[in-house]
Amino acid sequence: MIDRLEFILALAREQHFGRAAQACGVSQQTLSAGVKQLEERLGVLLVQRGSRFQGFTPEGERVLDWARRIVGDVRAMRQEVATLRRGLSGTLRMAAVPTATPMVAALTTPFRARHPAVRFSVQSSTSHEIGRQIANLELDAGLTYLEDEPLGRVTALPLYREHYRLLTAADGIYGGRDSVTWAEVGRIPLCLLTPAMQNRRIIDRHLRAAGAEPAPLLESNSMIVLVTHVRTAKWASIMPAALAETFRLTERVRAVPITDPDVSHTIGLIVPERDPMTPLVAAFLSEARAIAPELAAEVAAL
Repeated sequence: MIDRLEFILALAREQHFGRAAQACGVSQQTLSAGVKQLEERLGVLLVQRGSRFQGFTPEGERVLDWARRIVGDVRAMRQEVATLRRGLSGTLRMAAVPTATPMVAALTTPFRARHPAVRFSVQSSTSHEIGRQIANLELDAGLTYLEDEPLGRVTALPLYREHYRLLTAADGIYGGRDSVTWAEVGRIPLCLLTPAMQNRRIIDRHLRAAGAEPAPLLESNSMIVLVTHVRTAKWASIMPAALAETFRLTERVRAVPITDPDVSHTIGLIVPERDPMTPLVAAFLSEARAIAPELAAEVAAL
């Protein structure tokens, strides 16, 4: 039964029979037969079939929800037994929205000091994708925005507030200012993240509220691309204060606070909502709780 539920989870992730079978390490025929056996046992159709995978039936969506719970609990049980035998170990799978990636080390470094046998897998992703992967048991934790958009069934821990800066040439427009308004920022050419990123949707919303229509000259899903353009002192961008500090901009580029209004958004850690949690996730969440007050104070002081 557990193997067949794993097939359902793989189909939800891959949206393709062949790729799901490959992810499970079985043939496509074995996966299809396993899904059909599960349908026969439950007495309902779970998958909309055609020449390709077409999604789940309403009954299949409910079974998928239960599969996530059951498989998650089985994995938690196996990890807890392994932890009792040899201590905390394994790989913590984590993702962060691009603007929060510089803060990952603030969590992983002290955690590794306490648990040296634990390994980490860290990727940069969109807030939507982080939520999807946590739901499908592909991630153990995510660093993402906690406001404005649905998070799904997760446990969330606020870590710090994200404030915004205009990165611009020191000798260019607004380069000599102590602060700028969102309305002023909306009048200059910018390079920004793509609309798929929640940070970009946040920036667009604040620019529109100030009466400006976002029209960046360059868009990218990579913060490195944006920063390298800004460092030429020929481009301007809007970035979180903590991110601007991390990249240590040259003397030719300034990070000017954006005020009027002085807005901020909460970045936090999310993990699957499960009781009991896996030992690895529970320990990581506990470490993050201990670090959160200091991290919030450091970011607020920037």
